[in-house]
Amino acid sequence: MNDFSRRATIAYGSAMAALIVFMYLPMITMALASFSRSKYFSFPVPNYSDKWYLEVFESLSIRDFFWTSTVVAVAVACLSTVLAFFGALAFARYDWKGRRLFQKIILLPILFPQAVLGLALLLWFTALGITPSWPATVFAHLVWIAPIATLVIAIQVYSFDPAVEEAAYDLGASRWQVMREITLPLLAPGIFSGFTFAFLLSWANFPLSMLSSGADSTIPEWVSAKLQSGYTPQVPAVGTLTILAAAVVMGLGSQISAFMKRRHVKAD
Repeated sequence: MNDFSRRATIAYGSAMAALIVFMYLPMITMALASFSRSKYFSFPVPNYSDKWYLEVFESLSIRDFFWTSTVVAVAVACLSTVLAFFGALAFARYDWKGRRLFQKIILLPILFPQAVLGLALLLWFTALGITPSWPATVFAHLVWIAPIATLVIAIQVYSFDPAVEEAAYDLGASRWQVMREITLPLLAPGIFSGFTFAFLLSWANFPLSMLSSGADSTIPEWVSAKLQSGYTPQVPAVGTLTILAAAVVMGLGSQISAFMKRRHVKAD
């Protein structure tokens, strides 16, 4: 390795290290604040304590917010995955009249600011006489998250070879058999990735939840309320637990997706 290559490698490594520190330093600071015994964060931390985590686990209200967020995220992830699967096939697999218009309509909700989209949905709910609640939140999240899940699954669909399905049809397989034994297994990594993204995006969503949940508040709404009035170190504790849970979900998701891809490669 010559001198120029060595310097370029050092510069590249330094830039990447600086980027990682820039991205994760706020999270590290939040984690330190959650272990500080004092109510307000100061660095270096004078005394460490886990009492804020104990209070989080003992709080019935936080438990209710957590349960609401989980129910909404799971419902949104399941419904988004089903809608996104068929939407991705129409988006990227088949060539039909009106396909380009369909693609533009699918992408349109993503381009709107979530606060504007949430306000529009709230006005629509009010006009229909629908009371804001967690089912309304599920619908609001679907409007924004289902298109994103569609794009995620569509990436897998674009790499899908239609000749595999045609060969199965030529061998006498029915449409349901092709869907069950060919299409779904080959698209499984993309489907699971779409499910994971939908779950995490729904869990952390604040603007749409605030304008549609009503009395069924979620964890992001609780965090926002505490930051605006009545701050407590429970906030960084909840934030740290949320980041750890998201990291676990992403880690498991990547491992399962990689396992599915290896399995399909061996099967081929």
